[in-house]
Amino acid sequence: MMPELTQLSLSEMMAALRTGEVTSQELVGAHLEQIERLESRLHAFITLTTEQALAQADRADQMLTQWRKDRSTPLPPLLGIPLAVKDVLCVADMRCTCGSLILENFIPPYTATAVERLLQQGAIILGKTNTDEFAMGSSTENSAFGVTHNPWNLERVPGGSSGGSAAAVAARLAPLALGTDTGGSVRQPASFCGVTGIKPSYGRVSRFGLVAFGSSLDVVGAFGRSAADVALTFSLISGRDPRDSTTVDYPVPTIELETAPDLAVKGLRVGVPKEYFLSGMHAEVDHAVKQAIRTLEGLGARVIEVSLPHTEYALPVYYLLAPAEASANLARFDGIRYGPRVEAEAMWDVFRRTRGEKFGSEVKRRIMLGTYALSAGYYDAYYNQAQKVRTLIKRDFDRAFEGVDVIAAPVAPTTAFRIGEHTNDPLAMYLEDVFTLPANLAGVPGLAFPVGFDRQGLPVGMQLMGPHFREDVLFRAAHAYQQATDWHTRAPNIS
Repeated sequence: MMPELTQLSLSEMMAALRTGEVTSQELVGAHLEQIERLESRLHAFITLTTEQALAQADRADQMLTQWRKDRSTPLPPLLGIPLAVKDVLCVADMRCTCGSLILENFIPPYTATAVERLLQQGAIILGKTNTDEFAMGSSTENSAFGVTHNPWNLERVPGGSSGGSAAAVAARLAPLALGTDTGGSVRQPASFCGVTGIKPSYGRVSRFGLVAFGSSLDVVGAFGRSAADVALTFSLISGRDPRDSTTVDYPVPTIELETAPDLAVKGLRVGVPKEYFLSGMHAEVDHAVKQAIRTLEGLGARVIEVSLPHTEYALPVYYLLAPAEASANLARFDGIRYGPRVEAEAMWDVFRRTRGEKFGSEVKRRIMLGTYALSAGYYDAYYNQAQKVRTLIKRDFDRAFEGVDVIAAPVAPTTAFRIGEHTNDPLAMYLEDVFTLPANLAGVPGLAFPVGFDRQGLPVGMQLMGPHFREDVLFRAAHAYQQATDWHTRAPNIS
């Protein structure tokens, strides 16, 4: 196999498959070889589906051969393209662990809508990627199946909770990957791993088949090497789904990306929130993000200072609401309905022992926090008040978008931190999400992409946030930036 195949861009892979220069068997095989070469050091995957992927590639090649003889029927856009899927999204007859021992051997009988839509467009699943247990974490250290390592520095975290997907794309184990974002879990690992990741508007992408963490916050997103790659994936997974009542029947925009950067962003109003540039932020992150904003300005954008005054409350609001929703959603994992059972004489002891032995420490912490916030005597003081402040955070964004088209901000206050650095300090870990949580609370879209590196060679990411259902504006702006820079083309050198 040609290892160079893994270095091709998505558009180059699609073109090579159509011309016959490359077969899907060769393309999938090259990525499987790359996984075999690097997986022992990265641990990006929990489950690999090698035989199934090669069988799908064989069927794709048959379709491609037939299409070259008779081009009257259009080809599915992702036909023969390999894909990685975060292991919180169900795929029929494929193990779905959510990074937890309580679902170690769970085989779902159905497929998540977002995955199903990509399969219908010809994508081939290489496997299920590692995740913090039930997507609860910012480092992919909380998985029951081991820690994922950052491809840029194996002693660093890849971010979380979609760290496996981000690491897989960065290390060229897959050109595309699905992830989920409840409080930054696509954008933060995209930043830490130097790739591009989209958190769509809440209601844009179906959550059917996603094992729920926080039902009012969870969004299915995607990773790729560039805004163009992610835009294609986004357009395919988006749209109304009758199996998810929270999806919105709102047109999915046709995302046409200009080849001339200055045409794409000329006159674009870029808001810069003063609350997102804190004194404790790493100087190199601050510099890289501000330089990226200046680049957009140089392409013709107008930079306007905006204020999101309730940003400081996003962290406490999130850590009241998300654990409350988690405590309710995870109540079903009790040793009776799902997963293994730890036997005991009394039913309540079965619940207690199963959950006590099979849940990890972070999941237990959040269940207890959420149960406390929802308990009698504390509901009004904590949960109800948090919902009111959430509304204020949303109004901040609504007011800001009256005067700007997008908001530019750092993704995280730091670059990737060392594995184990925050293990014994949950608050320090939670603070890594301080810039990503507000978008989830407000339900607005966010797109993260690389804008530089720190002195240690670790990627720095910036995010653009937009009004509800205006992901097209984010993609056009990020694509223009990537046309004018080359940060997104750089790949880690894993010896």
